[in-house]
Amino acid sequence: LAFPFEQIAAGLRMLSLGGTFLNALAMLLYAGICFLPIWFLLRMKRIRKLNGEDWLLVLLSGLMFAVLYLMINPGVIVNLFNAGSGAFLVVHKAILGSVIWSVIIGYFVLHVLRLSSNADTKKLYDYLGLLLCALAFLFILAAFGVALGQTIESFTALRADNTGNEASLVMSYIFLSLRFLVDITPFIMNLVTVFLGLKLLEVMKADRYSEETLSSAEKLSLWCKKTLSTVVITNIALNVLQLLFTGSLRDINSSVSIPVTSICFVIVVLLFSRMIAETRKLKKDNDLFI
Repeated sequence: LAFPFEQIAAGLRMLSLGGTFLNALAMLLYAGICFLPIWFLLRMKRIRKLNGEDWLLVLLSGLMFAVLYLMINPGVIVNLFNAGSGAFLVVHKAILGSVIWSVIIGYFVLHVLRLSSNADTKKLYDYLGLLLCALAFLFILAAFGVALGQTIESFTALRADNTGNEASLVMSYIFLSLRFLVDITPFIMNLVTVFLGLKLLEVMKADRYSEETLSSAEKLSLWCKKTLSTVVITNIALNVLQLLFTGSLRDINSSVSIPVTSICFVIVVLLFSRMIAETRKLKKDNDLFI
């Protein structure tokens, strides 16, 4: 959550410590980065009438001034939040970053909501396609960013906690790897769901009553059911395997998966595919009647 603000702050701090000229350059860059939302606001004002959510950019600019300053000077974070160092400082930086991200995401959600309420059907297809692409990016980040990072940390912690007993850790490493595969399975399968969803949107834009639209909806529905079943079964299998090999493991991580979101998503997709089938049938009956 601190990305990329922590990295930007680190670069500005390094510049500011490089002498008078570089310090002045760092201050200019700091001000320029923080004024970017205001610059976008002024640009939009020249193009169109400003909406209510656009004023969040003013708040965003002010928050960036505060958050980047704190991250450039981590000692201030320690004094202000009594953060300490190490993990506590990392957590407080993440909290600071999450404040900025909440405003950015909130702005885009409100803006998309306004655009969607005034858009025609084909535009809504385009907006939904963009949303699916954003979800695909988040799935990739979750799988190969968050989950992989946690697995690497688990490997490091396991090795550090069992110094001198490395020979007995082979099975634990195997199960940590299996946990990683189980954790990323829903993200990988959801990526396929996104691609099938984009395909469905594409054929619906061309003709939402076509045989291809119905076929694409049924494929998406079937894949969603497979995804949900796979997520549940792989989680059960790993928990059972851990129970069988408990005596050989130095790290056990059991979890109970209740995929409420996936269940809701599958039901929505099933309803959607049924609606497409019924609408297409009504269209055919209507054409025959005419």
